[in-house]
Amino acid sequence: MEKAPISQSTFLLVAFLVLKIVLSFWLVNDVYELHRDEFLHLDQANHPAAGYLSVPPFTAFVSLLIRWLGNSEWVVRLFPALFGAATIFLCWKMVELLDGSLFAKCLVAIACLCSAYLRLNTLYQPNSFDVLAWAAVFYSLMRYFKDGRPANLYALAVWAALGFLNKYNIIFLLLGLLPAVLVTEQRKMFTHKHFYGALLLMIVLVSPNVIWQIVNHFPVLKHMKELQETQLTHVNRADFFKEQLLYFACAIFVLLGGFIGLLVHRPWREHRWVLFTYVATIALFSFFNAKGYYALGLYPVILAFGSAYLSLKLKRWPFRALLLAFTIGTFIWLIPFIMPVYSPVQIIAEHNRFQRLGLLRWNDGQEHDLPQDYADMTGWRELAAIVDSAYNLVPDKNGLLILCDNYGEAGAINYYSAFGNIGATSFSADYKYWMDLTVPVRTKIRVREFDSREAATKDSLDYRSMRRIGEVRNPYSLERGTAVYLLHDPKVDVNAELRKYLVE
Repeated sequence: MEKAPISQSTFLLVAFLVLKIVLSFWLVNDVYELHRDEFLHLDQANHPAAGYLSVPPFTAFVSLLIRWLGNSEWVVRLFPALFGAATIFLCWKMVELLDGSLFAKCLVAIACLCSAYLRLNTLYQPNSFDVLAWAAVFYSLMRYFKDGRPANLYALAVWAALGFLNKYNIIFLLLGLLPAVLVTEQRKMFTHKHFYGALLLMIVLVSPNVIWQIVNHFPVLKHMKELQETQLTHVNRADFFKEQLLYFACAIFVLLGGFIGLLVHRPWREHRWVLFTYVATIALFSFFNAKGYYALGLYPVILAFGSAYLSLKLKRWPFRALLLAFTIGTFIWLIPFIMPVYSPVQIIAEHNRFQRLGLLRWNDGQEHDLPQDYADMTGWRELAAIVDSAYNLVPDKNGLLILCDNYGEAGAINYYSAFGNIGATSFSADYKYWMDLTVPVRTKIRVREFDSREAATKDSLDYRSMRRIGEVRNPYSLERGTAVYLLHDPKVDVNAELRKYLVE
């Protein structure tokens, strides 16, 4: 029996998925290292748990898989690229549910490629899987409302639970979905027993993390408070809404087509819950002064509807060609501002262009030479090499503590050290919960931000021997000036002093 030939649709889908993964590597300049946040997530693989201060446990288990696969930068970057490819796959399937043409399927894939998703999927953070989980929730609901099969409700429950275990951000989607479905005819879903069976399944799946939060007095609330005080305080609502458009500037016509289609296309009246969900969720994010990228999970479904709608309205190929030319052409022009293809030297040379697009404003609300994400992707190997020099000078590693000022330093040292994970730690993020103080500290490698003279003076009073090993000199790194000290023979009970900080 002869095998059926691969259809044109399947061939193009596979081509787009491969292209997505290839671009996620090809459009990243080799000068950049991993991002500060990525190191923390990778270190979580060494401390499996039902929860963490910074994120739920899903990312830690992905990190464990990455470690089994070799823990190289290539493997680290592969996973967000795969999550991005899976998002395109779901968008393609959503267009299929809408009986969209092959052009519509290709258009949604191109819209996803020519958007902020491409940059998002180069970073190993919970955000890539967050977008995928939101897309899967919408897709499962669309399938359920189309065929009424209970299996789709259970698929929805699994994806919602995985989304919750990946990032609590999905709670905003669920809160937006509830009133949106209630005000439409789709509210009959709440009368079906399988809805409550699916709800029970979701509760069971997330319960280990919920119990962990309860037992540990809800660390997530403390983390949210810290975010509000240090980062969200510099966010304003006008920027939030502006960013929603900037993320999809190249695919703006597809995005607008989705909103218009959901509003005026009569055959899609049964899908109005999608539009209501968008409005309710965006309103929630705006009320809580959220960062713009928190809402990125809302757009795969809108792009799917936009692609299907435009394929219905643009029947002639000249118009379709113009749409594709605009989407792809503007993306090619904006690639240097979307993806880290420029080196720091090139970015500084194009300072005015980056500044006009608001790409040089950091979480502190100030303008800098590089985008903050890029400054957070340099200097880490240099720091790890300096710490290795200090580590080499310690003959007896028993009783050695490597203490850093922030989680990025600790994670980067553990990742890039030539000695493997050498147990660098910090009082920030999850590291303070992992600090082992069972062995008396006799030697300390101290990593201090910006070479603080006052802090170094205090160290010199607590130890009989202190030696400055070096500092990060990379002029483009956010860690520039971070210094490494080697301290021997403490005059005080170091463990007792550290426990005071842990209590605080």
